[in-house]
Amino acid sequence: MNTMDRRGFLKVAGVGGALLLTYPGSGALAAAAGAGKGFSFVQFADTHVGYANPPVNPDASASLQKGVDWVNAMTPQPDFVVFTGDLTHTTDDPQERRRRLTEFKRIAGGLKPKAVYFLPGEHDAGLDWGEAYKEILGKTHYMFQHKGVHFLVIDNVSDPAASVGEAQLAWIAAELARIPKADPLVVLTHRPLFDLYPEWDWATKDADKVLALLEPHTNVTVLYGHIHQEHHHQSGHIGQHAGMSTAYLLPAPGSVPKKAPVPWDAAAPYKGMGLRIVQDDVAKPTPEFTEKPLAGM
Repeated sequence: MNTMDRRGFLKVAGVGGALLLTYPGSGALAAAAGAGKGFSFVQFADTHVGYANPPVNPDASASLQKGVDWVNAMTPQPDFVVFTGDLTHTTDDPQERRRRLTEFKRIAGGLKPKAVYFLPGEHDAGLDWGEAYKEILGKTHYMFQHKGVHFLVIDNVSDPAASVGEAQLAWIAAELARIPKADPLVVLTHRPLFDLYPEWDWATKDADKVLALLEPHTNVTVLYGHIHQEHHHQSGHIGQHAGMSTAYLLPAPGSVPKKAPVPWDAAAPYKGMGLRIVQDDVAKPTPEFTEKPLAGM
């Protein structure tokens, strides 16, 4: 697998439907990062509240709750939590869409860390250009900072054409112009910002324009969801890293003729869902990986 370029600031620990990052310089997550110091956050991807397909997952909402409970049991607690889209499962009914978004907000509201950041997936926003999402959860794209690290949240799903769009590209350019090129920058988005497998909608139409804006910045990491599995890709010096879903597993890109959820395996519950902990210490030459199934939470 490709690990992130350290570049003096970034350390990684992956957490199954969650990816956990630690940054040297403040705070600690000693349990996950050994002797390393830094702050931590947890990323959930593709929680799909409202998904009802027992042969694939007997209860997707319960799977999300298991992840929430695991985060709440962490010692010390992460600084914040991010959800990178497909918070809910798609529905043609506008009222049901709002009900599912509200239910997701209720479950996520049970997290101990009270700094929680959301962005939409196409299941949340693709049928109404994000209207219901914005009513219940707020902006679909924005920036925030934490302890010297800049976070750029990009919406590449509200446009059903799977594009970021010219207006948002102009906003990204203006925001990036305010950031020193050497500052650490984490991009949060739903779809990958490269052509992973366009035949399965695993791409962003104008990703090349986004990457052109990011390229002058020397410390960039992209975290995304959408593909329901761990995946790592390098776009030049920019690492792109997908987190697993808490709802269901999808097959590896192009591994089967048609994309479809992988059926539930009663002999191996939560297969493909769970935790990936990476322990990384700048004093060690390589990270240490520990894979933990959701079932073990």
